[in-house]
Amino acid sequence: MDAFGGPIWSMAASPSDSQLLVGCEDGSVKLFQITPDKIQFERNFDRQKSRILSLSWHPSGTHIAAGSIDYISVFDVKSGSAVHKMIVDRQYMGVSKRKCIVWGVAFLSDGTVISVDSAGKVQFWDSATGTLVKSHLIANADVQSIAVANQEDSFVVGTAEGTVFHFQLVPVTSNSSEKQWVRTKPFQHHTHDVRTVAHSPTSLISGGTDTHLVIRPLMEKVEVKNYDAALRKITFPHRRLISCSRKRHLLLFQFAHHLELWRLGSTVATGKNGDTLPLSKNADHLLYLKTKGPENIICSCISPCGSWIAYSTASRFFLYRLNYEHDNINLKRVSKMPAFLRSALQILFSEDSTKLFVASNQGALHIVQLSGGSFKHLHAFQPQSGTVEAMCLLAVSPDGNWLAASGTSAGVHVYNVKQLKLHCTVPAYNFPVTAMAIAPNTNNLVIAHSDQQVFEYSIPDKHYTDWSRTVQKHGFHHLWLQRDTPITHISFHPKRPMHILLHDAYMFCIIDKSLPLPNDKTLLYNPFPPTNESDVQRRTAHAFKISKIYKPLLFMDLLDERTLVAVERPLDDIIAQLPPPIKKKKFGT
Repeated sequence: MDAFGGPIWSMAASPSDSQLLVGCEDGSVKLFQITPDKIQFERNFDRQKSRILSLSWHPSGTHIAAGSIDYISVFDVKSGSAVHKMIVDRQYMGVSKRKCIVWGVAFLSDGTVISVDSAGKVQFWDSATGTLVKSHLIANADVQSIAVANQEDSFVVGTAEGTVFHFQLVPVTSNSSEKQWVRTKPFQHHTHDVRTVAHSPTSLISGGTDTHLVIRPLMEKVEVKNYDAALRKITFPHRRLISCSRKRHLLLFQFAHHLELWRLGSTVATGKNGDTLPLSKNADHLLYLKTKGPENIICSCISPCGSWIAYSTASRFFLYRLNYEHDNINLKRVSKMPAFLRSALQILFSEDSTKLFVASNQGALHIVQLSGGSFKHLHAFQPQSGTVEAMCLLAVSPDGNWLAASGTSAGVHVYNVKQLKLHCTVPAYNFPVTAMAIAPNTNNLVIAHSDQQVFEYSIPDKHYTDWSRTVQKHGFHHLWLQRDTPITHISFHPKRPMHILLHDAYMFCIIDKSLPLPNDKTLLYNPFPPTNESDVQRRTAHAFKISKIYKPLLFMDLLDERTLVAVERPLDDIIAQLPPPIKKKKFGT
């Protein structure tokens, strides 16, 4: 819905999650009521002179703080009127700047308002009197983000220089009950602006322009050395942005505002293992499909036969029919999409391209029959009673009989597509699902979770397979469990039923279920090629075959029995497209 205040610069949900504050370009702060089925406008607060760039609720929900240009306002929620207006000092390194932008505010239980601004300062204000209590100059550039711990004993801020600072509330002296805020730890894990930060009970999380999401553990809060105690840098999205048409050797690439369709090149040359073969036919750029309007593309998919393309934005769903005439493509949009297909979180075609499965953002799962150039809605599986959880991962069996769907929590539901009913629910697990796939012939569902565990569940028998139980009893190799990036795709070789193919951003792995599992003393990764036959036998003695030769992997899948297609995304290419970081003066230069 429209907020009717121009561009929205800031939002904040109330402590009870029943109300939403919106800060607008025209200086208005608007309050909305949130109900399960809609957002309803409640009222405007006193309008300010300039745009509202940051908002924060007092934990009691009675007052709010709003950061603007050159000042901070404190509002009474009941009356909607401004109680205090605190002018921010424009002084920056001894020089008066033209404007001081308050990028972030945080309202504490004791009435303290913490602000971060473009003058490089972190400031503490008393909201009862509207006076400045303390000021810390921490950067030569903007301080852009702030997040406070639930206990309000520490907070984290991010700067435009790529530095993250940790502040803690510590006693003034060893025996004193009086406490003060002290800057304790700086972290430099980013090269560009840190646009957003979060403070979990055990770690500091930061993200910014350099495309990295950094999770920095607070070692004093981590009791045992495990996965949570590791510093993690996440660069790539956890969802797939590429889909494949095996029959026509096509790849569909999803960008923010357009789709690109490419036909893969081919070669007739032969060579020995490890050779790079010359292309006899180059890759063809077949289609550039641009979206209308400002909304980003959420998900997209091309059918296995290459005749259908579906994609969705936040408010619209699109389906296209493709006709191939030699090297030309005719694209025809399917019009009059039903109202319930307004937006999707995940789209998947059946193996024979006759059915389309759509997970809507309302939690329902739709099955659509495709024939010729038309479609027919067959059925909608409604979300389980009492939940509004949307399904964000789908997997369909090669025979088209089974559909598995997973939400943002750990649950996986399996539906019978022919009988159009829920078949079973996989036992709940504490960590969310990152990838899943159904094996041909056996109809075993293989599920990968964010803690790097992999399960195999028999859909017909409704229980975990013997191999999966053996794995859980034995446990995975410690190096496997310490990996940073989640598994993003699982597939199977049609002629090798004992193989599971999977990959994350930095490795491709084949798990051979016929071989024993490695123990912690075994070499899991093989960094060098084998030198002789005994070396080959020694390395193939366990179930995991791992290749790390690829640059960051966005996509990998089987095209046919003898061909794999891999799409890499070198980090250097991404960094080259970023705006320049703030130049820092280094000693001696």
